[in-house]
Amino acid sequence: MSELITIGISDMKVSVNPASFVTYALGSCVGICLYDACLKVGGLAHIMLPYFPKDNPNEQIHRYADTCLPRMIRAMEDLGCIRGRITAKIAGGAKMFDVADDSAFGSIGARNIAAVKETLNQLQVRIIAEDTGLNYGRTVYFYTENGEMVVKSFAQGTRSF
Repeated sequence: MSELITIGISDMKVSVNPASFVTYALGSCVGICLYDACLKVGGLAHIMLPYFPKDNPNEQIHRYADTCLPRMIRAMEDLGCIRGRITAKIAGGAKMFDVADDSAFGSIGARNIAAVKETLNQLQVRIIAEDTGLNYGRTVYFYTENGEMVVKSFAQGTRSF
């Protein structure tokens, strides 16, 4: 059994097998599990916002879908992965707060999901499973041994993808 690698908010890590990852408290944030089944190399990212602010170049790149995911793919390719074999599983992007006018604050989960999907599409990485949206938080576990994503929540219990 491998040591559990914790991914914090605005964080990303990749590893060869055996590796087990966890990220806690995905509300409007999105957890992205990437996996190359041939090499059993995988990674987990916890993005907080959709797009990197070009006017603030000192901002943390792993916080944003459009800058974190290309870095994650590159890190996997550095470990020998081939982009065409990498698949994705995603979770999170909940609407955690009811906002009267459904402002940008209220729809951040949906915007995060859309940015993750758009970025993965641009990177030619196929999403093969997702547990996104709705109104509850999630904890995500990801295992390089078999590419399994396990999502735990009070609302839905434990589900495997």
